[in-house]
Amino acid sequence: MARSQPARFLATAAAAFLAATAAPLIGATAAHAQEGGACSSATVQYRLVDADGKVVGADWSSQGGFHQWDTVPGTVEVRLAPGQSVGEGCSYPVSLAEYTTEGPNWASSGHQEMVDKATVHLTAKDVAGKDDDGRTWQKLSVKTPSCFGQIDLYGEDTAYDGKEGEGHGPLPDVRAGVLTPYHLIAAWNGGDKRCEAGTTESATPSPSAPETSASPAPSAPPAGGRPSVPAEGTKPPVSPKPGATPSTDADVPPAQSSPPAPKSSPNGGNPPLAETGAGAPVGMLAGGAALVLAVGAGTVYASRARRS
Repeated sequence: MARSQPARFLATAAAAFLAATAAPLIGATAAHAQEGGACSSATVQYRLVDADGKVVGADWSSQGGFHQWDTVPGTVEVRLAPGQSVGEGCSYPVSLAEYTTEGPNWASSGHQEMVDKATVHLTAKDVAGKDDDGRTWQKLSVKTPSCFGQIDLYGEDTAYDGKEGEGHGPLPDVRAGVLTPYHLIAAWNGGDKRCEAGTTESATPSPSAPETSASPAPSAPPAGGRPSVPAEGTKPPVSPKPGATPSTDADVPPAQSSPPAPKSSPNGGNPPLAETGAGAPVGMLAGGAALVLAVGAGTVYASRARRS
């Protein structure tokens, strides 16, 4: 029994060696998986104000839907609803776009043409609080429609103007079932006369300069015309039925951002053990453990041979 003690000691030492060397690897991998964070969706509130900043109609609301205007909406103020935790660096684009239409409501709007668009980006500074007296909020204004029109408030910076390329998307078209913009928060329809040819170019400018101007759109939306960079984790409606009313939701996705640049490492750019847990000298560690086990096995064999 006394002669087997060295073998037992070596086996115990090998197990302890493996546990001690594996623990940092497991800990490093878990720590890496929890590094960083992603921006989640946020709830937008809006209200209409006149040229003097006086609230028109209801105060702050996140209620969506299509609204019929008695008078053309002027400026729209936007903010992030209170009680939200918005991380540093998170940004939420909100756009206001005006279109000419073929009728005063969605069902009769037909094929639309973009007239004007404005975009702001909401951040943690735009979250409402308990005492907001005297605070100023970001504002969106577009050209005033002079005929049948639709104004959309939505949570993207994409221009749904029928053009192709990054930052553009298909025009709304009730007959073709194109339910743009995506991430629609609310919309307004109205007007009392049909739009004549050239209305888009002769619209009365608003206080804010137009961000984009639309050229005559094709009679049908371009095939496969979707935002070239849709928000992560979101998808536009699939095969909508003509005549369906677009859905609205005040929860909007964050703007996409480039992945953070990798941190510099002292070993020539290869991730160190503490950063990723990958590329560690696993082979060398395993070899050391195997050597300890081999020595222990040899000792056991020699001990048994002497006893026999």
